[in-house]
Amino acid sequence: MFLAGFGRCLVYRTSKTTLKRYANQTYDRVLGPKVDAETKKPIWKHLPLNSDGIAAPGVKVDVRQVLINKSMPSITTSLPTEAEAQIAEQPYKEVPVVHKGILPSYVERVMVAPNAEESTLIKLLMRQTRRPEVGDKFSSRHGQKGVVGLIAEQVDLPFSNEGIIPDLIMNPHGFPSRMTVGKMIELLAGKAGVLTGKLKYATAFSGDKVQDISEDLIKCGFNYQGKDCMTSGITGEPLQAYIFFGPIYYQKLKHMVVDKIHARARGPRTVLTRQPTDGRARDGGLRLGEMERDCLIGHGTSMLLLERLMLSSDAFDVDVCGKCGLMGYSNWCHFCKSSSNIASIRMPYACKLLFQELQSMNVVPRLKLAKYFE
Repeated sequence: MFLAGFGRCLVYRTSKTTLKRYANQTYDRVLGPKVDAETKKPIWKHLPLNSDGIAAPGVKVDVRQVLINKSMPSITTSLPTEAEAQIAEQPYKEVPVVHKGILPSYVERVMVAPNAEESTLIKLLMRQTRRPEVGDKFSSRHGQKGVVGLIAEQVDLPFSNEGIIPDLIMNPHGFPSRMTVGKMIELLAGKAGVLTGKLKYATAFSGDKVQDISEDLIKCGFNYQGKDCMTSGITGEPLQAYIFFGPIYYQKLKHMVVDKIHARARGPRTVLTRQPTDGRARDGGLRLGEMERDCLIGHGTSMLLLERLMLSSDAFDVDVCGKCGLMGYSNWCHFCKSSSNIASIRMPYACKLLFQELQSMNVVPRLKLAKYFE
């Protein structure tokens, strides 16, 4: 359970682009929002834009809406000839800067300034207010970190005899392996400090002894170990165990589940291997590693293994000569000078690339297609 404001944070991100001037005297430009022909109102993607084509400060921007309506010339290397001008139906192509992510943001600040290359730099500072959710990461001052596994209603949480309800419940199995003894001392010292109204010093170097802290707890009518009797908020019955309970400092870490959500159907591929790119930032594919492969092999799902490792990745049709075993091209074997024994097989593009790189080093791999020609 999180009280109002606990764990709430502001996240700032920047979106920027550069308006360049090219060698053929063309330049990038920013135009106003596109409007609907009938209603004369900006279309949905261009709603947050101001008349200058840049989102205004304070405006709410939804996902995939345009922040900067930028367009660049189609030809930037040389002056377009008459033929090129006729071929190019649109001399400018749209390259807008859009808001990425899965949550809307607010424009905090807009900056337009020249940079060192005599170009115009446009920067937008975006702001999000986030509340804690399942998957967000928290940590105490002793490196005892963990993710939120459940956000419960206040009425379902246990409460002490004084009616105090915990803000956060931690699994005690995190103590034996991490050995964060300082966290337990901090809880004891914090509890004694709240009851007595005195500052406690509980670092690893010096300070109050645990025995002295326990004596302060006993004087105030509490258990010397910092444990309390708790009542279940669901059943209303006392819990069958003493609960180590008290005030402690917690902080929210920057690792939030919203920033780590990733999925992909189709997307960019690398030029060399034609496999999906890696990483969330580059809209990469979801990796099927060695251990996942072992599970699929163990379950005998051979077609699923084929689909994940080849068909959904870099499947490629290759012509192979059944006589010499070398790869051909366009239904023709350059080694045998014939097309009579050519067969088309499907393999990963990375496998084809490996064969070609081996051939460049005078290592000749040959494919046997005996069953194909029986």
